[in-house]
Amino acid sequence: MSTSSSSAAERDFKKEFFKMFFIVFVLLILCFSIFFINYNENNKYIIKTLELNGSTEKGDALFKINCVGCHGITARGLVGPDLHSVTQRLSDKEIIKQVTGGLTPPMPSFEIDPVNMSNLLKYLHSLE
Repeated sequence: MSTSSSSAAERDFKKEFFKMFFIVFVLLILCFSIFFINYNENNKYIIKTLELNGSTEKGDALFKINCVGCHGITARGLVGPDLHSVTQRLSDKEIIKQVTGGLTPPMPSFEIDPVNMSNLLKYLHSLE
């Protein structure tokens, strides 16, 4: 009798194991899909931004509204780093990711449309 009860326990264990495996597999596929969709959206945003030719003056105004609290009025740094020559240290794509994602704490992420991001990039290039 002990063999039949252990076989039943083994079957129950296998059944639960496969059920958990299936759930984990579905969750991984879901996470991968969300990452892939988000990655493509970010790429489209970056491509659209880089296709535009921004305005230094509008970028300066945008900087003064959103960035001076951390980077200072002259972009020489306060809480955030000095941004002069930032375009020599980082590519435009990396700068876009930094601004929109806030990759280095305590920098917040910003929701900024491609036109204004292009303006901000143009301003940052003027700081060289």
